[in-house]
Amino acid sequence: MIPSFRKPIVVMTAALAITFLASVNTTFAEVNFAQEVTLPDQPAAPAIMIDPTIALTQSFGSIDLGSGSSIDAGEMALVSLEARRVQLAKSPVGARRVARELVAATYKWSAKQMACLDTLWAGESHWNFKAHNYSSGATGIAQALPGNKMDVIATDWRTNPVTQLRWGIRYVKIRYGTPCKALAQSRWSGYY
Repeated sequence: MIPSFRKPIVVMTAALAITFLASVNTTFAEVNFAQEVTLPDQPAAPAIMIDPTIALTQSFGSIDLGSGSSIDAGEMALVSLEARRVQLAKSPVGARRVARELVAATYKWSAKQMACLDTLWAGESHWNFKAHNYSSGATGIAQALPGNKMDVIATDWRTNPVTQLRWGIRYVKIRYGTPCKALAQSRWSGYY
């Protein structure tokens, strides 16, 4: 079992390896981290040290990924996609785009409903994932109160705007059915 303080390091190391391997050769169906993987025609680069016990090195066209279990190429692509989504959602414009993608994949709300969601969260947080209301304690893009309600999605809600978006969309759907009904509640009472 990996100690909890090392889990983020292991995940980030795996994500770096996944991103690198996905960009180099998409024919890998599975990578076993206990083996050395040889990549064709790659220039030598210095080692990337995340943790003294975990190293991702590249020299003379091969990568030593250390020891551990194997990860499927599909899982590697999902980690890369999610990392890009998180980075994109850190800006208000990107957060709106990611919210549209998440809604399209789950609830398929109309353009009118998306406009209501945009208005609602622009008023709540300006789509800023770092937003915090110091008087009420509400946190994040959707202004969850208390913020730890978002733990039902993931515990990284303080730093991950995609977690906040997933929670907010789910909350609106469960509590109000649609963003326009949530916006009407917010206009009527000052909160939703």
